[in-house]
Amino acid sequence: MSKIVYAQQTKYLESLRNENDELIFEIEALAKEKNVPILNWNAADFLESQILINKPKRVLEIGTAIAYSTIRFARNLKKNCIIDTIEKSKDNIKLAKKFIKKSGLSEKINLIQGDALKVIPKLEHNYDFIFLDADKEDYEMLFHYSLIVLKKGGVIFVDNLLWQGYAAAKSIPEKFINSTKHIREFNKLFMSNDFLKATLVPIGDGVGIGIKIK
Repeated sequence: MSKIVYAQQTKYLESLRNENDELIFEIEALAKEKNVPILNWNAADFLESQILINKPKRVLEIGTAIAYSTIRFARNLKKNCIIDTIEKSKDNIKLAKKFIKKSGLSEKINLIQGDALKVIPKLEHNYDFIFLDADKEDYEMLFHYSLIVLKKGGVIFVDNLLWQGYAAAKSIPEKFINSTKHIREFNKLFMSNDFLKATLVPIGDGVGIGIKIK
């Protein structure tokens, strides 16, 4: 349950959900069962709207997990558009490949196995849209790398910036203290970066949206 919005608000939003893709529900169920972190469905809806508005030709996803957001990206991309998606977990990649094949969207998805910190500097393309959802301790460095390969006028979309509400909390459970520190530091960097017009939106677990302005 979200600690960002009230329980009755979450329940109300769920009652209005308009999703009919059984594969999406299957991935959500598996993620919940195996405790795999994926983008909140409400934030994923918002992400899809950003894809439809911005119409990117090439997308970079940093953190495939089990391809939940990857598939939601791909189903909204126009023909001949590509999403390069990076994942280092072999277990996640095995499941991601299964779901990507099942989605019928393989021609739009280029799954790259490896550590994003090593992969991104070797990429040969620049991107219209970047989605960052990886290890929180790596957010700052991945953000800097992302700005290098993001085109001017391109969009960067970052998940978990309210971090279950702990980013704004005075009392934080011990196991979240370090990760919350990383998120708070990242938020300051993200919101004050001279290369971006940035905003933080309290959807899902908190998403940051930045447009590269120079």
